[in-house]
Amino acid sequence: MSTDPSDSGQPLTGVSFGYERVSQQEKTRRVAGVFSSVAQRYDLMNDLMSAGTHRLMKRMMVELSSVQPGNRVLDLAGGTGDISALLAQRVGAQGQVVLADINPQMIDVGRDRLIDAGYLQVSYAQSAAEKLPFKNGSFDCATISFGLRNFTAKDQALAELNRVLRPEGVLLILEFSQPANPILETAYHAFQSFWPLMGKALVGEGDSYRYLVESIRVHPSQKALKVMIEDAGFHSVTYHNLLGGIAAIHRGLAAGRT
Repeated sequence: MSTDPSDSGQPLTGVSFGYERVSQQEKTRRVAGVFSSVAQRYDLMNDLMSAGTHRLMKRMMVELSSVQPGNRVLDLAGGTGDISALLAQRVGAQGQVVLADINPQMIDVGRDRLIDAGYLQVSYAQSAAEKLPFKNGSFDCATISFGLRNFTAKDQALAELNRVLRPEGVLLILEFSQPANPILETAYHAFQSFWPLMGKALVGEGDSYRYLVESIRVHPSQKALKVMIEDAGFHSVTYHNLLGGIAAIHRGLAAGRT
C-alpha cells in the first residue's frame, strides 16, 4: 500500500518534501540539510546507487547540449562539479561555465575539484534556482542534473531559466523518472529500498537517502514534466528515456523575453 499522500484524494497544501507536505521555507531548509550532510561522499553514493551509470547519463546530456567553444553555460544545481567539468571541456578557454547551487558545502567540493583539475573558466554562484542572479539572456545553454526534484518551486525555477537563456538557448534536464515497464518499476523500487541502508553505512545519513527515494517517487512523470517546461516558455521540448525510463533527459529551447 502506498504511503504517498497524493494517493489519499485529499487536497494538498504546501510543497512536497518526499512524502511530506511542508511550507516552501521548510523545504528549502530541509533540502539544504540533506546536501550539507552528504556533500563529501555524494559522488560515491551516486556511483553505488546507479552502478556508475549516472556518469554515462551525464555525458549523454552534455552531448545533446550543442555547446560550442566560446559559449557561456549555466550548470544549475551543479553541486560537486562533474557536469561543469564536461561543459568546461566543450566551451574551452574562451568560454565560461557558471556552477550555481544553493548549498555552499556542495559548491566548496565542486570548486576544489575543478580548480585542482585546471578548469579556470568555471565561476561559482550560490543561489536558489527560483531567483537567479543573472541578467536576461546571459547564457547559451543551461543544464540541471538530478537536481530539479529538489527545487522548492519548479515552475518558478523553469521560468527563471527561460529568462536567463538567450532566445533559442538550450535547456537540458537529466532527472530520475518513471519506468514504463511495471516489472522494471517493481524491481527498481525494490533496489531503492536498500538506499537508506547504504547511506547509513557509508555516509551515516539514512534519512537523507530515504528522502531521495521519496523525492523520486513523487517527481512528475516524463510527460508531465514536458508540459511544465512548455508552460515555462520553452518550445520544441522533447525527452529521451534512459534505462527504460528510470531516468530521462528533457531538452527544450528558450523563447526568450523582450
